[in-house]
This record gives sequence, C-alpha cells and structure tokens, in this order.
Amino acid sequence: MPASQKLEDQSLLAIESEEERDAEEYRKLLELYDESMRNLTEGEIVTGRIIGVTSNAVIVDVGYKSEGLIPIEEFTDRGGELSVRVGEDVDVLLEKTEDLEGHVLLSYSKALRMRRWTEVERAYKEGRIIKGRITDRIKGGLTVDVGLRAFLPGSLVDIKPVKNLESLRGQELEFKVISLDRRRNNIVLSRKAVLETELVKKKAETLKRLEEGARLRGVVKNITDYGVFIDLGGIDGLLHITDISWGRVNHPSEHFTVGDEVEVVVLKFDPETERVSLGYKQRSDDPWTLVDKKYPIGSRVHGRVVSIVDYGAFVEIEEGVEGLIHVSEMSWTKKVVNPAKILEVGDEVEAIVSELDMDQRRISLSLRQTERNPWEELEDTHPEGSVIEGKVRNLTEFGAFVEITDGIDGLIHVSDMSWTKRVKHPSEVLKKGDTVKARITNIDVENQRVSLSIKEFMPNEWEEFADKHQPGDQLEGKVVNVTDFGLFIDIYNGLEGLAHVSEIEVPAGAKLEDYYKVGDWVRTRILRIEEEEKKVGLSMRGVEQPSEEEVAELQARDQENRGGGEEESRGKKRDAAKEPEGDVE
Repeated sequence: MPASQKLEDQSLLAIESEEERDAEEYRKLLELYDESMRNLTEGEIVTGRIIGVTSNAVIVDVGYKSEGLIPIEEFTDRGGELSVRVGEDVDVLLEKTEDLEGHVLLSYSKALRMRRWTEVERAYKEGRIIKGRITDRIKGGLTVDVGLRAFLPGSLVDIKPVKNLESLRGQELEFKVISLDRRRNNIVLSRKAVLETELVKKKAETLKRLEEGARLRGVVKNITDYGVFIDLGGIDGLLHITDISWGRVNHPSEHFTVGDEVEVVVLKFDPETERVSLGYKQRSDDPWTLVDKKYPIGSRVHGRVVSIVDYGAFVEIEEGVEGLIHVSEMSWTKKVVNPAKILEVGDEVEAIVSELDMDQRRISLSLRQTERNPWEELEDTHPEGSVIEGKVRNLTEFGAFVEITDGIDGLIHVSDMSWTKRVKHPSEVLKKGDTVKARITNIDVENQRVSLSIKEFMPNEWEEFADKHQPGDQLEGKVVNVTDFGLFIDIYNGLEGLAHVSEIEVPAGAKLEDYYKVGDWVRTRILRIEEEEKKVGLSMRGVEQPSEEEVAELQARDQENRGGGEEESRGKKRDAAKEPEGDVE
C-alpha cells in the first residue's frame, strides 16, 4: 500500500476519534444540564454565588444555564450600605427558572422570609425565645421586627402596665411567640412571658439569700410618701421612710430616684407572705450611741439648720443627730417671736450644748451662749449708781424705756420722775425721742431688768418747801383728792399735804365729800413736817378759810401759773432730765 494511502487512512481515523470524543463530552454536558434542571425547582431555596454587582442589581450564579438578577435593594441595610460582596454564597428563592429575558428569577428577601418563618414556627413549637426590634406604635400595641413583621399587644409588653409605649421604639428585646398564622401572615408576641420566666428564676435565687441581717443589692422600683420599694430580684421589699437615714427625711425622693441601684439590709422577712422589710440606715451604727461623749453639755458644736418651726430651729450636728435652738436661746437682748427672722434653712451655725437627754434623744442648743451675757457685761461696766445717757424709746402708762446699750433698755418708773409730784403719765415729763440722763438704781441680771431714775436730776420741791416752812405756818392750797380719812391738798408746786378728818371742822358723822370737792381752795396750818417720810401734816381747825374775793384771787394766780409759770416749771424738769450735768458714767 502506498505511503500516501496510509497517511490518508490515519487522518480519517483521527478525525473519527475526535468526533467521538466531542460527542462524548456533549453527552456528558447534556447529562449535567439535565441533572441541574432536575435539582432546580421553582419555589425552592437554593444556594448561589455572587459574581457581580451593578448599579441596580446583584448577579447571582445558581448553577443554571443563565445567571439570576436580584434588585440591589434586597442587599442594602438600613443605612443604605451593601451587605454582601462578590464571591459570597447566599441563599435565594428560585421564583422562576427563566424570565422573558432568559434570566433566572431569584429573590434574596423572600428566601430570608421563608427561612425566618421556619425559624419562628420552630421557636413557637419549642417555646424558645426570639429577639426583635420594636419599630412602631400602633393601635393596641407595638409592631416588632423579628425578620418578619410581628405584633406585640400593649398588655403583654411588661409585667406591669407601661404608660408610654412610644418610649420603647427602637429597642431590641426578647420575646416569646404565643400565636402565629402563616397563611394570614400573622405573628403575636409576648415580652411579659419572657419577663415572668426570668422573674421566677430570679425570685428563686433571691429567696435562697433572704434572711434577717443579710445585705442585698436591689433597684429602686417605686417611691411613695411613706417609703421606697426595692426590687431585690423577683421579689420587692419595702424600705420605710424611718429606716432611710438616722437623720431627718422629709421625703424619700431626697435620697433616692427610680432606677438607683442600692445596698440594703434585710430587717424582717416573712416566708409565708413573702413580705420583706428593708433598712438603709442600718448599714452604719446609730450615731446616738456616742452623742454624750462627743457632745457633752457646754461643748461648742457646728451644724446646719435643717428645719424652722414656730418655737425654734433644728440644727443637724451630724447625720442622725439634731439639736433644737429654742427661740429663748437665740438672743440675749431681743425677744424673738419669729425664728425665721434670725435663721434660715441651710445656715451654718455655731451653738453651745445646753441640755442633753440620751433617753429621749434630745439635744438643746443655745445660740446666744456663744457670746457673753450682755446683762452681766452691763453689770460690770455700769454698776448700780452709775449715770447713763440714752434716748427714750417708748412710753407706757407706768413709765419710760430708755436705751442704755444696743439691745438693753432701762425703765424709768413714773415714781422716779419727780420727788413730790404724783406723775400720772410719763408724757408729763418726757416724750419719745428725748435724750435723758438717768441713774441706774437696780440691775436684775436673771430677769434681765434695769431700773432707772431721773428725779435726782429734777428740782427738789421737798427741799425747797422744808427750807422755807415750819410747823405753825399757814398756807393756801387746792384740794386734789377727797377721801374718807381726810383731804389731800396741793400746798407747794405739786407737793401734797394731808389734812386728816380729825383736823377738819365738819359735823360728827358727816362725809367730807358733802363739804369739799376737788379743786376747792382752802387755808391750812402746818402741824408737822416729816423729813424722812417726806410727809406734811395739816390742820384746818381754827383756821379762817379764804373769802370769795381771796378765792378769786387765788384762782387767778393759779391760772397765771398754769399759763406760764407751771409750763416753765415743767419745762425746767424736762430740761433737767435731758441736759447732762457733769460726767456720765
């Protein structure tokens, strides 16, 4: 056989062999295609790989003859960021094997939804807890995103009623599925069921640790006027207002706010009723146990005014220890009626412990004792007999008050305003605002009183009368008082003498008032002059009484004296009291 023929035969064999190989590969490809077609069923979730991302779609290869396009929105998070990358595997729902453009129709969001429904159904059947984020407030409750849209009734949000459901928006919480209907796309959740389960567990743990004297940590749950409720973990305890502090507590809110984490002491626990009484102040010792050693009587203390009442001010010396400054102990010289004019709440003060009663847990404080008693000081600087000069501050029916030093007044009694004249009202001699000179006649430190006299600086009518008259002298005078036992007669510039009824010529048994009246002019004779008692005894027996002409003349002279002379005399008395003579001590 020619060589050329051999070559031709070999070429034909090679071509036939290659065609056979191509046919075999094509057959295998057809088998693979058929197999892929058999595995891809519409409505199933399949795994694909992201092979590309465009401006509006994500390209996913699920092993089909063509790729699938999924809208990019299905892969963007809440912030608009793409949540996947090229090369990642994702589960998608095969909705249709081929659309009009020849692409596989896929959905990422529907695949997630189907898978989430499966998970939720499993959690519902098994009673497991799922997590979700509260998205909105709707009628009757809240909507929750658990990968699916679910409903949380308002009554199942918490163990206790929640007033403001809106405040939960955006929070991620745990829930139990209590009802679902896939066909109606309905899921109902309960957060209350989760909390109740947790509460039972916490309560069991707390009950193991509950015993009198135990120290536990809890959270302030509620505040009332009478105390604070503390959540100890599944069980609440009451912290009464009296057990909050050893000191004064006006309201529990001064010490706590809802949500505070605190440490408390179990004072009492009743396992049957599960009532727990708690203490806060019991974490430290009672400060009163050392009060008598720390603050003995006479000691000087510092404190803060915490309360003001009608009768004084309470001062906190330390937490749990308060003392009372009574109004009578606020000032040596001022009569304090309203303590709020002296002190205010919050003032820092210094006081002296004046009394201490450990049984009654009472401390009496004195504000005024922090300074020397000004009345004792006055006794040292102005002893009895000293002459002072001061301003008349007030007039009363019985005398005049004169300022001696700042806060200390002395009294000039009406009896100490004239030697002889009966002063009916101090305004006859002094007026408010006058500056007078007076002598201190008595100082009563205990009762805080000072007696003054100005008559030493007044004209002495008695001395003038005694120098010019003697027993046996006759003189005219005016009746100033009529009594059963005699007549009081003004005989010399207000100096009065007494004519006893036995020295007056009237019928036996007659009443003097039937014969004499105040203002009558009479003539008398001096029986005696008593120097020590400064009294003048008069007699009208055997004395000729003034005639009508003489009475008229006496009245005219008296009117003249009243118009000028008497006023001048009164002015001299005032001047004598007001104008200092010599040194004033």
